[in-house]
Amino acid sequence: MQKTIIIGLITILLIGSCKNNTSEKEESQQEESPLETAIEKTKPFFKLSLAQWSLHKTIQSGELNPMNFAQKAKELGVEGIEYVSQLYIDELKKDPDPQKAMQILLDTLKANSKKHNIQNLIIMVDGEGDLAVIDEKERDKAVENHKKWVDAAQFLGCHSIRVNLFGTNDPKKWVDVATDGLSKLSDYAESKNVNIIVENHGYLSSNAALLVEVIQNVNKSNCGTLPDFGNFCLEREGGARWGAKCIKEYPKYQGVEEMMPFAKAVSAKSYDFDSEGNETTIDYKKMLKIIKNSGYKGFIGIEYEGERLSEIEGIKATRDLLIHASKQLN
Repeated sequence: MQKTIIIGLITILLIGSCKNNTSEKEESQQEESPLETAIEKTKPFFKLSLAQWSLHKTIQSGELNPMNFAQKAKELGVEGIEYVSQLYIDELKKDPDPQKAMQILLDTLKANSKKHNIQNLIIMVDGEGDLAVIDEKERDKAVENHKKWVDAAQFLGCHSIRVNLFGTNDPKKWVDVATDGLSKLSDYAESKNVNIIVENHGYLSSNAALLVEVIQNVNKSNCGTLPDFGNFCLEREGGARWGAKCIKEYPKYQGVEEMMPFAKAVSAKSYDFDSEGNETTIDYKKMLKIIKNSGYKGFIGIEYEGERLSEIEGIKATRDLLIHASKQLN
C-alpha cells in the first residue's frame, strides 16, 4: 500500500514537471515567434517625422494653411512634425500684441497636433538674428530674439529648437563667438527643458569638424547637432548665403558621421530620384548605416527640396526610400 502511494506521488510529480517544461517551451516559442521576429527585423530603427519646409511652396502659395500642418503630416504617414518659424510670420501679424498673437498661434498648433495624434518635435528658427556675429551686442540681441521660440517649444512639447550659426566667416573667430552665442541661448533653454540644436546650414556651420568643436566648447547636455544629409555647402558664388551655386563643399558622409555623436535629431534631405526610387545625389543606405552605427534611434525628418516632383510626391518618395533603405541594413 505504502509502495503504491509513493509510486503514485512520483508519477504526479513527473507529469507536473513535464507540463511545466512544455509550458515553458510554449512560452519560449511564443516569445520567439518567427513571424514576430521577421516583422521586428523589417521595422526601421527610427521613427519618421516631416520637416515643414518640405511644404513651404504649398504653404506660401496659399494652397495649404500652415495651421493644418499636423493634419497633412498625419495623411502622409509620419508620427512627428518639425515646424518652421518663418512660415508663421503672417499668423503672428494678426494681432497687434505680439505675445497675444504668439499664444493664439501656439494654442491652435497644440490643439491640432493633439487632435491628429502627432508629436511636436522641433521648431526650425530663422530670421531672428545671427548667433555668431563678432559684435557682442548684436549677438546678445539675437540670443534674446530666439528666447520666445524656446518658450514656444516648451509650450508645444517640442524637444528642441534648431538655430543657425551664421555670422563671421573667419574660422578662428567663429569658433569663439559661436560658442558664446550658443552657450547663452543654451543656458536659457536649459531651464525650459529644451535643446538647442545646430544644423549644418551653410558656410562654417557646414564645416562639421568646426561645428563639433563649438558644441564641445559649449559642453551642455541640451546643446547638440541636427545632421542634415545635404546642406554641406561651405561657400557660394558671390558670397551669397542662399540661392547661388555652391563652389565649395564639405564631404557629406564624413560630416554626418562627425555630427552624429551629438545628434538630437536627423534631417533626410532629398532633391530628386531615379527610376528605382533612389536619391540621385545622396546614398541613403550609406547615410542610414552611419546613423544606425552611431546608436541613434530617434526621429528622422523628411525634408524634400526638389523641383521636378511636386512637394507631396517628393515627400512620399523620400519616406518610401527611407523605409526601403532601412530594410537593406537588416
